[in-house]
Amino acid sequence: MTTNDYLTDRVDNQIDWYDKKSSWNQRLYKRLQILQIVAAASIPIFAGFITPETTDMKHVVASIGALIAIISGILSLYKFQENWIQYRTVSESLKHQKYLFLTKSYPYHTENAYHVLVETVENLIAQENSKWSQYIHQKEKPEGNNKTVQKQN
Repeated sequence: MTTNDYLTDRVDNQIDWYDKKSSWNQRLYKRLQILQIVAAASIPIFAGFITPETTDMKHVVASIGALIAIISGILSLYKFQENWIQYRTVSESLKHQKYLFLTKSYPYHTENAYHVLVETVENLIAQENSKWSQYIHQKEKPEGNNKTVQKQN
């Protein structure tokens, strides 16, 4: 594989992937946060319209409260903010390594610069894959496995 092939097929491809995933997670996180803020701010407004004659407003307020809880659960479950930051970090790290390599800056100022680049890029990607794998395995663990055994005297 040539240097240009590696930069195009691997580095640029990974930069694009992490950039797109970061942007997607950022947009979704911000949209859900805005929806949650607007919903929370609307509760006192709708609650002010509750009278003995307008009992339907109680259902509106309760529904908005449920919507807030659902959004909060989705944000917690899918971790859009954390993914956005992590993907952005990896994308920027890959770009940084690419530009250091292209300018022959340290640590890419030696004869084996290409090999150093490959090792560095592959380590960055492997670390991200490892974090993802650990996250998935944590989600798959049944809650009962976290029990502690107490000593009997």
